[in-house]
Amino acid sequence: MIHVTYKPYHGMETSPDRRRWIVMNGERRTEMTPRSGHLLLSLLPCLSILSASSLPYPESFLLCLSSTASPSTDWSRLLYLPNSPSYFSLLNSSIQNLRFSSPETPKPLLIIAPTDASQVQALVNCCRDHGLPIRVRSGGHDYEGLSYRSEKKSNFVLVDLADLRSVSVDVEHAVAWVEAGATVGELYYRIAEHSGTLGFPAGVCPTVGVGGHLSGGGFGLLWRKYGLAADNVLDAKVIDVDGRILDRESMGEDLFWATRGGGGASFGVIVSWKVRLVPVPATVSMFTVHRTSEQGAIELMNKWQNIAHLLHDDLLLRVNIAQTEGAKRRVEAVFMSMFLGDCEGLLQHMGHSFPELGVERDECREMTWIESAVHAAGHTNREPIEILTDRGLQPKIFNKGKSDYVTEPIPVTGWEAIWGRISEEKAGSMRIDPCGGRMSEIEESRTPYPHRKGNLFIIHYLSIWKDGSVAESKQHLDWSRRMYRFMTPYVSKHPRAAYVNFRDLDLGKNDGSRSYSEAKVWGEKYFKNNFRRLAMVKGVVDPGNFFSHEQSIPPLVVETEKMSQ
Repeated sequence: MIHVTYKPYHGMETSPDRRRWIVMNGERRTEMTPRSGHLLLSLLPCLSILSASSLPYPESFLLCLSSTASPSTDWSRLLYLPNSPSYFSLLNSSIQNLRFSSPETPKPLLIIAPTDASQVQALVNCCRDHGLPIRVRSGGHDYEGLSYRSEKKSNFVLVDLADLRSVSVDVEHAVAWVEAGATVGELYYRIAEHSGTLGFPAGVCPTVGVGGHLSGGGFGLLWRKYGLAADNVLDAKVIDVDGRILDRESMGEDLFWATRGGGGASFGVIVSWKVRLVPVPATVSMFTVHRTSEQGAIELMNKWQNIAHLLHDDLLLRVNIAQTEGAKRRVEAVFMSMFLGDCEGLLQHMGHSFPELGVERDECREMTWIESAVHAAGHTNREPIEILTDRGLQPKIFNKGKSDYVTEPIPVTGWEAIWGRISEEKAGSMRIDPCGGRMSEIEESRTPYPHRKGNLFIIHYLSIWKDGSVAESKQHLDWSRRMYRFMTPYVSKHPRAAYVNFRDLDLGKNDGSRSYSEAKVWGEKYFKNNFRRLAMVKGVVDPGNFFSHEQSIPPLVVETEKMSQ
């Protein structure tokens, strides 16, 4: 028995003669009406490619895209399949972790590179209605590659937002709208084009995509003064599972809360953010000093951990512990400062709070805030600020990241043991950022990011290697996991906390069952008590779990409780 089903699309008035599906024995197929047949003729270049793929019902999928987006959209320029000439160059363009660039890594069935929000709406609607999971990528810095890969062998579509990258700065009101595909470096650069005394508190890596960075929290050199990037989000435009573009007013405060640190990919596609710009002085100052164990580095770390979170909010003093390069390797601590003021003020603070570090005047450099963003990214030879907009600047490497929060000082014997661990062959590094300041003043429940008062510092373990052989990769991964186990006595407990933007699948992952109780194993490490509220928001806005990945928030439907509790 054959019957015809008409399917309207959200936000569009669709008459039955535009698209008609035949449903036979539970399978949906497109019936060629005169109008839809004419439409397909205009899409023949796409259809010839899609028909050769494993995409289910390519005609229906194309008709869906064409009837839902702007009539002027040329989908033949936006769709990339594995047999398309530019497919692999586009796929690899934003893969920052070479662990996931091997031939064995499951590849997207289709890559779509939208250039405006209406196209993203069409993609969400059509992928949803055709049973195609999606992954959304802005900068490709997800440590586990979940923005562009799936551990499952099922088909999925990659939505690459790199062409959604506009930044609009309003100096008078100290705000900016930034699209999710822009990078942190592009945001910084555009702000500096308009003002020398406004900045934004985000990360130090300029090639990180704004979309993922803000939706996971986003910390950097200004977080002790102004909090996270997510703490300074004023509005957002999110495309939900129904294909609607929602702003803060229309989405409601629960969903708006969830997107600011809860991982936006669990709730929809965030296409743009409205952010608060923060005042910065015309002159900031920085120093970088290196200390080995022979120069008292272990004793300096012992002092640092007790005072760094208590320094003036204008001053951040971070540390990187790693092996030096060259024939004679040794472990050193590299102390790097960021001070909102001149060198005289910075040296006064250091002389009062941390004279043991012995910073000299000639080790301090004064610069503008935008120049400090270049400097912090590792470009210390006064490179032009335009370098921040170079998306290909960061070398692609094999890497593994993990994280910890420390709530009690580590004993000196612990630091000595840490030095020994980092001196091992194939060892990674520990990048350590102090908390305190504004971060201690914001309540844990204000945003999904809960790691506020009571934390001394965050540790970022990072292993990097260039040889992708199985043996080399195993050695570096083993060190990373052994180091993490070794640090257990010294870090936060119940739960042992972690930072979601340093994603780590070793903590656990979804097995496809959408189980809230199983996801708590990793979810409470990232979000502590906020995980339950995140799952409840998910249960309201996406109960069918369309927006999902290996560590996405599972839907929790609780009818008798309010999400704000």
